[in-house]
Amino acid sequence: MNEMDLKPPYLLFLGDAANDLDAKTALGLVHWRPEDCVGQLRYANCRVDTGLPDMDIGQARRAGARSLLIGVAPTGGALAPDWEITLAHALDAGLDVISGMHTPLASLPRLANAAYRSASRLIDIRRPPENLPIASGKKRRGLRLLTVGTDCCVGKKFTALALHQALRQRGVPADFRATGQTGIMIAGGGIPMDAVKADFLAGAAECLTPDQADDHWDIVEGQGSLFHPAYAAVTLGLLHGTQADALVLCHAVGRRQIDEYPDYQIPPLEACLEHYLAAARLTHPAARFVGVSLNTGDRPASARAALLQDVTARTGLPCVDPLALGVDPLAETLADWRR
Repeated sequence: MNEMDLKPPYLLFLGDAANDLDAKTALGLVHWRPEDCVGQLRYANCRVDTGLPDMDIGQARRAGARSLLIGVAPTGGALAPDWEITLAHALDAGLDVISGMHTPLASLPRLANAAYRSASRLIDIRRPPENLPIASGKKRRGLRLLTVGTDCCVGKKFTALALHQALRQRGVPADFRATGQTGIMIAGGGIPMDAVKADFLAGAAECLTPDQADDHWDIVEGQGSLFHPAYAAVTLGLLHGTQADALVLCHAVGRRQIDEYPDYQIPPLEACLEHYLAAARLTHPAARFVGVSLNTGDRPASARAALLQDVTARTGLPCVDPLALGVDPLAETLADWRR
């Protein structure tokens, strides 16, 4: 698993982010690593606010920032050309620049030259380890849980982090296994699965979840969705490579189509469960769902209990909203797995 040498505190760069989904990296850092974040840098047309103080690069430097972290994750992972002046200014001020984009920072001459002048670092999170193997398909010791989704951006990372935290609070040995740029920034290491060549996806997932003690849980951050026309491949690689004992289905209430793909309907939750189990049981015949995680953020709190109860009635599984109510029912199931 890649270990990243990152230098907090961070100035979170939001640029011209139009919505919270585009700024999920910054929002994830603020929630899970608030002690590492000193401020946000936004353009005038930015529509996202993390709640951190607005700062320019000089102010952030005086506040103790050591890195500018790109907190935006637009579809396709491309770095916008109009960001380069700001990023070069940060490098000239002595800040490292940390990116989760697919575009390598050093491939941009303005940034490469600024980094050379200042001796600041260009850090690309989406750089998988060298010489990843193809999958062996061999069973490994230990226990594994994978969060899976009806779509992208439905709470897979948040649910995994919440479960990891809940297990550690109960004294259960567990590790969070990050598979995307935001998770890696939060955890300080992982494998960016969407940057791995397709033939090596399942092998990378095996490397991410090695042999462990029999009572140890690897809580793996899911990626993509089996129902996404562009990103299903990374989901399948994680399903096969992790050989997950337990699965949690994540869903955003009210979302009926794949985000930005209106021609692709999200199947009913019952059908989603069936499709995921069929795929997971290729490499782990005993794989099973332990619950459903709902993102009810756009619904009134008064409606939350009924939404959770409806999903439980339909699926026969405990249903949680990890942000609003936590994940205790699922954590108890995992803690009691081998008792």
